[in-house]
Parts: sequence; structure tokens; C-alpha cells
Amino acid sequence: MDFSNCTEGFFSLGDGSEEVSIIPPSKILLTFTLSLLAVMTTAINSLVITAIIVTRKLHHPANYLICSLAVTDLLVAILVMPFSILYIQRESWQMGEAVCYMWLSVDITCCTCSILHLAAIALDRYRAITDAVEYSRKRTGLRAGITVGVVWFLSILISLPPLLWRNHGGEPEEDQCLITHHHIAFTLYSTLGAFYIPLLLILILYYKIYRAAQTLYLRRGASRGASRASRHSSMVNGTTLPSCPPDGGPDTLNLQEKSYSDPTTEGDRVRITVKSPHSESRRERECSLRRQRISGTRERRAASTLGLILGAFVVCWLPFFLKEVIVNTCGSCSTSIELADFLTWLGYLNSLINPLIYTIFNEDFKKAFQRLVRCRHRL
Repeated sequence: MDFSNCTEGFFSLGDGSEEVSIIPPSKILLTFTLSLLAVMTTAINSLVITAIIVTRKLHHPANYLICSLAVTDLLVAILVMPFSILYIQRESWQMGEAVCYMWLSVDITCCTCSILHLAAIALDRYRAITDAVEYSRKRTGLRAGITVGVVWFLSILISLPPLLWRNHGGEPEEDQCLITHHHIAFTLYSTLGAFYIPLLLILILYYKIYRAAQTLYLRRGASRGASRASRHSSMVNGTTLPSCPPDGGPDTLNLQEKSYSDPTTEGDRVRITVKSPHSESRRERECSLRRQRISGTRERRAASTLGLILGAFVVCWLPFFLKEVIVNTCGSCSTSIELADFLTWLGYLNSLINPLIYTIFNEDFKKAFQRLVRCRHRL
């Protein structure tokens, strides 16, 4: 996306009577692209919120956090992005100081809240997989509501000081709407609380989730092998029951039996597998390989999902917060307006990606989306 040519040109009429301001095509394309992103973010987050509200199967405390995240990202789309588009398009702030303060407040608070929601969801998933039985009893709607309240409270607490002292170090220009201070304490407070601490927490939690998932798959495989071994040693009518489902091979016999309750009915076909030691050993190896393939597929799917979540979060927000730390702590360092706008919108893009990542791998969400798109109200 090219921000370098986003300047208004002035062209004279043929008679030289007056000048007409004409917006360059590059700025029109930029405005259209950003507007499209805002509309898509609004539509997708609205779809997630509606699906959770109207679909009874999605009324689960874990999904309440996802719904709250979608509400936060929706606020970014309807209260933050449009003002940013106007600001970029006009290259100056023309909506007054009160609207500027409101926009900055919503921008910082909602973006911080969106990031903290990701940390809360990671913590919820970690507890659900490492302490499933006990946490399932505590995982209630009230607890989810308290978590959402804490997230919003922390977001306001993190955002408030930079807003109160946003003009520290000098008065801002009248046509600009920025937080202008170079005090290292404010920079560290806001960036650590809004990004770096949540990032560290998310990295640790998702690493532990992945390790716990690996352990869980191994334990399930071992328990299935033990249960099959116990069934293999059981005898019914002197015949060993199969440890794996029969495949209709040459060792399968079909016997005829008469029904003792009704002599006139035809005999039921009872399928009994008689296995030789060699066949049994081969079948167990096949079952073991099948379990390993399934476990490997699950681990790869879990790793790809976690990698997608972490990758999107880091790519969208890390450049912006690196720029904030460098610019606000280095007196001689600065960035162009075009680069600052690009990094800001890269962070906004996370509000579009979040609802996709957190719902696209869930079959219940997929079915709910399909029904909503088809306008089926009975969910």
C-alpha cells in the first residue's frame, strides 16, 4: 500500500479564474481499501456476535469470551476506523478537540482490550486442557462475565494515564490529533501493559497448551492400547474377541443360529473373528500405526492453529509497539506519517483476523454461520 503519493493536487482551470482541489487516484484507492477493511471487520464481527446470541449450542462460557472479543473488535471497526480514514484522507484533523479526545480514548482502550481478550482466552483454554474436570465446574457464565469485566477494567487502567498526559512535553498542533509525549515512564507503562506483558503471557500459555495436548494424546493412545489388550485377553464361548474391528478377511466366519423365541424366524448371522497369532500381531501393528497417524494429525492441526493465532497477533501488533517504544524513548528518532498510519492500520487488521481465527476451526460456528447466511432462524 503506497502512502507516499497521498497528497492533494491543485489544478488551475483554463481561464485561470480559480483553483479546484482534485483528489489523486492513489488517495481514492487508499480510502476505498481502508473503507473495505472497515466494512469487512464490521460484518464478520457482527456475524460472530449474532451466531453466538441466536445459536443455543454456542451458549457456552468459553464462547462468551469470544463474543466479548468480537464486540470489542466491532467497536474498533465502527468507532475507530472511520475517523482514522477521514484523518488519513484529509491529512489533518478537522473535527475538533472534543472528538479528537473521544477518538483517541476509544482507539487506545478498545485496541488494548482486544489484546487483553486474547490473553484471557489463552488462559481459559490453558485451564480447560490442564485441569479439565475441576475447571469445567468453575467455568460458568458468571465467571466469564467477571473475566470480561476485569479485562475492560485493566484496559481502561492502562489507557488512562497516556490520555490524561497526552500533551506532556508541548502543545499539539491544532490540525493534529496525536498523543505527543516523550516521557519514558508513560511509554513503558502503556506499551508493557497493552502489549508486551500480554504477549509474554500468551506465548507461555500456548506453549504449555501445546505440550499438554501432546501429553494428552499420548495418554489417550496408551489407555486405548491397554483397553484393547484387556479385551484381547477376554474369552467368550472359548473364542477370543477381536482387538480391532473385523475387516472381513479370510479368517472371518459366518455362523447360523436359530432364534429360540420364534422358531419360524430365520437365523441371525453372528460374526466371530478367529485370529491366528500372526494375524493378531499384524492387526495390532496396523492399529498402532493408525493411532499414531491420528495423533500426528491432531498435533499438526493443534500446532498450525496455535501458530496461526500467535503469528497473526505478532505480525499485526509487534511493529506498531516497537515503533512506539523507539520513537517515544529516542529523542532523535522519528517516523514518517505514512509509516505511522501503515503500522496503525496493521494493528487494526487484527480486529478483522481475530473472529476468523477463533471461529473457523470450530464446526459449531461453521454450521451457525451457514444457517445465518441462508437466513434460517431456527438454530
